[in-house]
Amino acid sequence: MSLSTQIMDTMKEAMKAKDTVALEALRAIKSELLLAQTASGSKEEISEADEIKILQKLVKMRKDSAEIFTTQNRPDLAEPELAQIAVIEKFLPAQLSEAEVEAIVAKIIAETGASGIASMGKVMGLASAQIGGQAEGKTISTIVKKLLV
Repeated sequence: MSLSTQIMDTMKEAMKAKDTVALEALRAIKSELLLAQTASGSKEEISEADEIKILQKLVKMRKDSAEIFTTQNRPDLAEPELAQIAVIEKFLPAQLSEAEVEAIVAKIIAETGASGIASMGKVMGLASAQIGGQAEGKTISTIVKKLLV
């Protein structure tokens, strides 16, 4: 089942349950998917990798917003953002732990013989391609820096 079909089914359930937070998050996902599909100018479905990137972007935006609201002492605005993150994350693949990401990055470094911060771009590219959506870019970047220094 495609992601857009899953989103539509979940939206129907949220409407029946009158779950406004979930409905708002699902509408945001649907909107971003439609924008991405029409931006390419084709009627074809967007790839699964692109869908995951879109969902990760939506989660990151909400995390940033929640963090800002929390620092400004506005829990009333931060709570809906955190609730939407939980809804969006249901559609993302299971996330790897930091230890698992570190093991993958260490293996890539060993295979490529990378050393020093100058090879960070090369390692990041390979790690991002291999891990693809199962960890945040910020986490991967932090681990790569730690292992290359």
